[in-house]
Amino acid sequence: MTSLTALALTCSLKPSPAPSSSELIAEQVLAELRRHDVNGEKIRLVDFDILPGVDADMGNGDQWPQIRKRIQAVDILLISTPTWMGQMSSVAKRALERLDAELSETDDSGRPILFDKVAVAAVVGNEDGAHAIVASLFQALNDCGFTIPAQGCTYWNGEAMTPGDYNDLDAVPDAVASTNATLARNAAHLARMLRTQPYPAG
Repeated sequence: MTSLTALALTCSLKPSPAPSSSELIAEQVLAELRRHDVNGEKIRLVDFDILPGVDADMGNGDQWPQIRKRIQAVDILLISTPTWMGQMSSVAKRALERLDAELSETDDSGRPILFDKVAVAAVVGNEDGAHAIVASLFQALNDCGFTIPAQGCTYWNGEAMTPGDYNDLDAVPDAVASTNATLARNAAHLARMLRTQPYPAG
């Protein structure tokens, strides 16, 4: 079995080392990916100085370029975000804005540089919004060149207008655990297919 790599961009608003539900579910997805020989790591984006803009490097201390290199080096990208006011976090939106720069980047064959990479998503929150967030994430990531696997998202929404976070749960709900496993299995399968049969050049 071909070894693959994954990177989770945790889009919590909480700097490390504060507990983060987005980071917890990202860790759980990465654990499932390891069962399919996918080695993964995670980055909490709020710990970095990621400047606004749509260029690969915005200069003046911008730390996105080092994250960009790590995205380009892996087979699978996971974006994990909390739900705030029914939307993905501002940190997740910043990441998508910075990925916009990849639309004009091509490889040696003239293909978009993010072709042959797989993208998946995880969303948590104690309010509704997961489906709309995933739809927005997948549209943007697919525009950039990522391929989305079947059932490539996982999420947890707590009861609306009540306290409590995903990382407060005593155990992973069965439905979430099952969905995490399906996401990982399908993402690894698709990434291996694209490794051996990449998209053709134009």
